[in-house]
Order: sequence, then structure tokens, then C-alpha cells
Amino acid sequence: MPFSRGGLERAGFGGWVRFAGIRSAIDIPREGGVYVVCRSATLAPVFNDVSCGGWFKGKDPSVTSNDLADNWVDGAACVYIGQSGNLQRRLREFADFGAGKPIGHWGGRLIWHLHDHPELVVAWKATPGELPKAVESQLIQQFRAVYGKPPFANDSHRLGR
Repeated sequence: MPFSRGGLERAGFGGWVRFAGIRSAIDIPREGGVYVVCRSATLAPVFNDVSCGGWFKGKDPSVTSNDLADNWVDGAACVYIGQSGNLQRRLREFADFGAGKPIGHWGGRLIWHLHDHPELVVAWKATPGELPKAVESQLIQQFRAVYGKPPFANDSHRLGR
């Protein structure tokens, strides 16, 4: 599956909302599913030295510029693939974390180093009858098959690998 907006839409993803609009988006399902975070540009990004993500339990979510560069996936618009048992709750937490609130949402935290993070868009897909975690794993595996590694902000506990 191509990980472009068109390819993701053909695969059933919808929404395409900026993080600033997550709180007011009324069509985010409260059921389980998967979501993607995408940039409009596939050019190399500019990284901010400090993450705008919230500090949870006093821990800085920032990582080094070398780790960011190592995790970058050239040519990919999709920068993160996630899953949740409740998409609406999860995406609101993700947006709140990016707004600097002290929320324990470290999954995908590298996106908050992207200088163009206000322009990122989120799309989602409910997965009735399927486990969201299994669908997420399949998507990451498909992405890895195309690009040779997971999306930029996935598997950040293995930075640079």
C-alpha cells in the first residue's frame, strides 16, 4: 500500500485534520482503530532542538538532533502510525501532549520536534472486528517493506535503528 494521502484514503483512512482541530473534530470514532500522522512535504524537515511536547513526571520528551536525523525516513509523508481502543480519546491525548500538556503520551513524541508540526495532519480508520494493535503492526510492516525502516516517530525507544 502506498503511504501517500491517496493510498491511505483508498485503504479507508479519513479525517485529515490538523492536530489543532482534533478537539473540535466530531467525526473521530470512539471505537478502536488505527491512525496516521502525515506531512504534506516529503522534503527533509527542519528539526527543533527542543520538543514542544509536555513533560510527564518531570521527564523531558526531547531527543538529540542525531537521533532525529537517524530516525528520519527520506521520501515518506507518513511520519507515525498508531492505534487505540478509542481513537477519539487517544488522538485528543496526542494533541494535548503536543500542546505542552503533561500527559503520558510518549508514542510518536518525535513529531513534536518537527518545525512544521502545526501543519501535520491526522487520519484514522476504525477497525471493527480486528484488533487495532494487529492492524497497526501490519501497517508498520508494510511501511518497513517500502522504506526499509518504520515511520520516523515509531519505535522511538530504538532511536537510530
